[in-house]
Amino acid sequence: MQQAKMSASDIRDAITENPKMRARDLAHKLDLAEADLVAAQVGHGTTAIAAHPDKIMPALTALGEVMALTRNASCVHEKVGTYDNYHAGEHAAMILTPEIDLRIFPSHWKHAFAVETPMQDGGVRRSVQVFDAAGDAVHKVYLREGSDLAAWDAMTSALATGDEAQNLTLAERQPAEAPKSREDKLDVLRAEWDRLTDTHQFLRLCAKLKMNRLGAYRIAGAPYVRPLALDAADRMLEGVRDTGLHAMVFVGNRGCIQIHNGPVHQLREMGPWQNVMDPDFNLHLRRDHISEIWAVNKPTQRGMVRSVEAFGADGSLIFQTFPVAKEGNDHRAAWQDVFDGLKTLQTEAAQ
Repeated sequence: MQQAKMSASDIRDAITENPKMRARDLAHKLDLAEADLVAAQVGHGTTAIAAHPDKIMPALTALGEVMALTRNASCVHEKVGTYDNYHAGEHAAMILTPEIDLRIFPSHWKHAFAVETPMQDGGVRRSVQVFDAAGDAVHKVYLREGSDLAAWDAMTSALATGDEAQNLTLAERQPAEAPKSREDKLDVLRAEWDRLTDTHQFLRLCAKLKMNRLGAYRIAGAPYVRPLALDAADRMLEGVRDTGLHAMVFVGNRGCIQIHNGPVHQLREMGPWQNVMDPDFNLHLRRDHISEIWAVNKPTQRGMVRSVEAFGADGSLIFQTFPVAKEGNDHRAAWQDVFDGLKTLQTEAAQ
């Protein structure tokens, strides 16, 4: 088991000395988990609260407009909206609103805090921050100017655990699952792939064949998948922006997946980052972390579903993008033009 290597007071001093450094970056610099930084501030504007989504999600509804944030090591997904329409589930739960769309996996929600951070302008930034067993961020919620502060106070009091510990006992971080392929099962993979009627069946198929998503993509071949040039993420986002189509952008980690449903308007490159900077949707993507990116075709009862999916060097899924295909709002035709226009890896190498 991992223990914090610094005292809580030393961690607080480090936070004070590095006011502009992101918590994740400071945690890495100090060889700590991000949750260690937050726990060190319990009693100093931070309150430990119940971590289970069945407790947190209903309480967030009263806050009004907030910003939801879900990230992995390579991509940050931020959406402005309200929390409502919570569907509980032992293994998987959901928030389903037009703005905030989450898939939640409760077993990974282990530590949670209501955080009040003094700002240099004299204001206070308020957030709910949830972490997994290793202390990595699962989901965060930031209050905005119009959020209900009385509801914040009531939520914090209602969910407070009374735990005043400033050091956490954390589990070792579990590595991403390496790609798993079974060449001897390739014919079965393709035959079963042809019979898919829903995209959610795909992971069950992989598990049955003792593969995983990336391992299956690596061996499936055309017409099932196509490896893309590594600049495909930029080209795809530019295509979504330029055509005005509505896309579903999935970013997640083991404990939460957050989905944007809609257009992309403003792209801004900053060093290795590609950023969507829209009023209600921000995306921050480390393009240099992308090791593989795939164009994927899966049959369903409603027709072929085409996605663009990026992976890191460790095999972890960075993001997925699909067209919005709701009745009366079907963007599959425009998406196919963008999708078909993305260069394959081989084409780029040949050039």
